[in-house]
Amino acid sequence: MFYWNPQYLLYMAPAMLLMFAAQWYVNSTYKKWGQVQSRSGISGLEAAQRIIRTGNLNELAIHQIPGQLTDHYDPRKTELSLSANVYQGSSIASLAIAAHELGHAQQDQEGYFPLRLRSMLVPAVNIGSTLGWILIMAGLVLNMLGIAWLGVFAFSGGAIFALATLPVELNASARAKVLLRNSGIITSSDEERGVNQVLNAAALTYVASLFTAVMQLLYWVSIVGGGRRRR
Repeated sequence: MFYWNPQYLLYMAPAMLLMFAAQWYVNSTYKKWGQVQSRSGISGLEAAQRIIRTGNLNELAIHQIPGQLTDHYDPRKTELSLSANVYQGSSIASLAIAAHELGHAQQDQEGYFPLRLRSMLVPAVNIGSTLGWILIMAGLVLNMLGIAWLGVFAFSGGAIFALATLPVELNASARAKVLLRNSGIITSSDEERGVNQVLNAAALTYVASLFTAVMQLLYWVSIVGGGRRRR
């Protein structure tokens, strides 16, 4: 009864619009630079292998996975997973994405604290995102606002996780640009511009995710706070 009320739309409509705009920008930027071939002509896999050699990175397994923009680095297994277009492709977008994920591998190797913090938050966020809803609803239905506020606290983990994610992703993109340049994979200003656009577009999605998480949290704060005023 709370989810679809007008107050929810008041909080979430701006977040939904920003998320939609971010996704559109990512897809359009990826499509644009996915059609521009790099001068080096090497694939995302070959670029990753060269960066590992020249960037003093520890050896790690590299796998091809299905999907688009499903690329990720898994610090638990020290594995780099690249989507087919990135793994096989030699476009500017493919190289930028592969280097970004290797930026995470470099963070992991160096013990980059924000990355470790984000990893430590994952279990609490997974529990809090489910438990928070239950506690909020139970507290409001039973008119026990202490329980509802406990649910808000648990639910706030999502916003904290999104906040912790932002510097991790921005730092990985900054590292990616250096890795591509130092390894000689990107050599022209046009290629650098393409890499910047692809990585900046990806960063916007994390900004949108943070804004969405904060607005959701504020919505529940307003609902539980309104319950206190009605008592």
